[in-house]
Amino acid sequence: MYEIKEKQTLAPNIYSMQIYAPRVAASAKPGQFVIVITDKYAERIPLTISDYDVAQGTVRIVVQASGQSTKKLCALEEGDKIQDFVGPLGRESEFMHLNDEELKAERFLFVAGGVGTAPVYPQAKYLHNRGAHVDIISGAKNKEFTILEDELRAVCDNLYLATDDGSLGFKGLVTDKIVDLIDNEHKDYTQCISIGPMIMMKFVAMTTKKYNLKTIVSLNPIMVDGTGMCGACRVRVGDVTKFACVDGPEFDGHLVDFDSALSRQRQFSDANLDNYITAKKNQHQDHECTIDVALRRQHAEEAAQTDATSDKAPQDRFTRVPISNQDPDVRKNNFDEVCLGYTEDEARQEASRCLNCKNPQCVGGCPVSIDIPGFIKEIVSGNFEQSAKVLSRYTALPAVCGRVCPQETQCEARCILNKRGDSVAIGKLERFAADYARDHDIQIVEKPNANGHKVAIVGCGPAGISCAGELAGMGYEVTIFEALHQNGGVLIYGIPSFRLPDAVVHHEIDNLKKLGVNFVNDTVIGRTVTVDALLKEGFEAVFIGSGAGLPRFMNIPGENLNGVLSANEFLTRNNLMHSFEDGYDTPVVLGKKVAVVGGGNVAMDAARVARRLGAEVDILYRRTEEELPARVEEVEHAKEEGITFKMLTAPVEIQADEYGWVKGVINVTNELGEPDESGRRSPVPIEGSEHFEPYQTIIMALGTNPNPLIASTTDSLATTKRGGIQTDDHGKTSRDFIYAGGDAVTGSATVILAMGAGKEAARAIDLKLRNNQ
Repeated sequence: MYEIKEKQTLAPNIYSMQIYAPRVAASAKPGQFVIVITDKYAERIPLTISDYDVAQGTVRIVVQASGQSTKKLCALEEGDKIQDFVGPLGRESEFMHLNDEELKAERFLFVAGGVGTAPVYPQAKYLHNRGAHVDIISGAKNKEFTILEDELRAVCDNLYLATDDGSLGFKGLVTDKIVDLIDNEHKDYTQCISIGPMIMMKFVAMTTKKYNLKTIVSLNPIMVDGTGMCGACRVRVGDVTKFACVDGPEFDGHLVDFDSALSRQRQFSDANLDNYITAKKNQHQDHECTIDVALRRQHAEEAAQTDATSDKAPQDRFTRVPISNQDPDVRKNNFDEVCLGYTEDEARQEASRCLNCKNPQCVGGCPVSIDIPGFIKEIVSGNFEQSAKVLSRYTALPAVCGRVCPQETQCEARCILNKRGDSVAIGKLERFAADYARDHDIQIVEKPNANGHKVAIVGCGPAGISCAGELAGMGYEVTIFEALHQNGGVLIYGIPSFRLPDAVVHHEIDNLKKLGVNFVNDTVIGRTVTVDALLKEGFEAVFIGSGAGLPRFMNIPGENLNGVLSANEFLTRNNLMHSFEDGYDTPVVLGKKVAVVGGGNVAMDAARVARRLGAEVDILYRRTEEELPARVEEVEHAKEEGITFKMLTAPVEIQADEYGWVKGVINVTNELGEPDESGRRSPVPIEGSEHFEPYQTIIMALGTNPNPLIASTTDSLATTKRGGIQTDDHGKTSRDFIYAGGDAVTGSATVILAMGAGKEAARAIDLKLRNNQ
């Protein structure tokens, strides 16, 4: 929690707050921003840093109470605490890379408006203290809304105040004052920096372009999440689409597509348009929050009334014991877990199908090499507790893997029973054993004796969790640094609760805590603190498991329209920020008809969430169902819930309505050609097959790339052509004592492959540190 040390009223509904956040203060630079989360229900609010004091450990933010979350933040008083304060984020101002002599040769003109005046202060102060020439134009509606006048006057050569009504200073717009200074006072500036309302920055850029005056603008107003994983803050700068939070927030104002940016800024305030619905409420009235528990209990009672007993052998060894799911007509209206799991009798019956092979091929198909016959054998005997303990020796996430891993292409694919029938349901049995331990509060981990070594883990996703679990089990003091306010990484923000309940992930995290693993949230490695700084702080090795959080887009016309979302943004708003639940502030705007572009598990997740929010959903996939990369189980569940699959279909253009929102897509029909590098036949557009389909929301589920932040802020850390961190087979990077694994290395892949990489890196770290004693 982050305490408000000081609060001041600057103008009506505009407040200055000094927040105690020493890590952020120590790393902050002019031009950067923070993400503020007031409480568990609040939205993630991006706010540009308006000052920082390293000695006091404080960061100043200036907030205007306008929306629900900002009003909640502004209602807090001195001594109150904010739940999360994440940063610093974004790139520092461009002038930070000039030396003092170069700065003295520059003549800066800052143009600020409204609360945008606040972040001008640390920039002007930095430049003024280094001898640069600084003039500031500060605009406001009237005298009452003019802020920070004394502070700004102390850090510039000339402060020009402009008000719309002339109640203070120059009467007129800030653009009028720019013209006055250049034409009438013959001021000669080398650079203009403008921060304020988007429309103001647009006209400032238009004005300065006439004078060929280099102009930098801050696009903080269009930022949403701030960490780069949602892609919502994308904007055209010249001929390239940029992300404001990763590539900015400052850009060349003469190249910014302000019209598109202005439209994106309105995307949540325009939620009342007739063609759109807000998904703030559950779409069902008779929802029972604990329906999964109730249904499991009902399922168990029904099973107990049948003649299936644990002593009865399966009727057919080659046929899998079926597992119960929620009825599709019920589950499409709730976010409770679809699969109800095996009962004890069903689990023993299914486990008894295992041949307990002397040379089990299934183990070779598991990326973390679980003793599969070993844990299944204990289920057959009714030793469910021991089965869970066997699993815990090999995996830190058994309940997760049992739900989301593609067992059908890994361990189950190698089951010898496949030759004549169904493989053993290894994944469902793993889930059963892990759930039994959780439901019965069975302690499956024991904290070992400390070995005196410290290791830092970057990212609390599956790779980081697996690496941490392995090292902690060996006696290492392990600390996980996580950028988000919740632990679990993609397991929390990326996978919906109907496939992986949050409670399951939280339980696995609790097991790590029992092993002694420490967790530090709200810490963006590469911004709040660097990898090199962690090594200097006393960590002997660092494992980077930060995932691949940078969403991909198609780069087709209309992709920046309102109503076009990345799957990351859509799923994060719902899974992490609970947009669909009453009481939560984060908005989500969803059309009545939604297209999800892609065919992987993420596409299935996005489509099924949209369906639960009441939308009619189509999945557009450029190949056939045979090439779908998603799990067969997820595809079947999506179909059962009423989602339509349009195969051999790909968007080539997204079209807008008169409000700048999506009205539909021009699709092209494909046919399959020769196989590509993936081994799948390539989609080839059929000439003349273009056709229009009406949609109000388009969700791009095309995969993700590694975020370049860590690689770009870590000295001599080599990367691949695709931006992943370069490692050897054991996770070692180009830097000694720095290791990496999972999606940060490979790009988006599966949970279990990331876990395998984390486990392998843990072995390599252990070997390295023990040999260097």
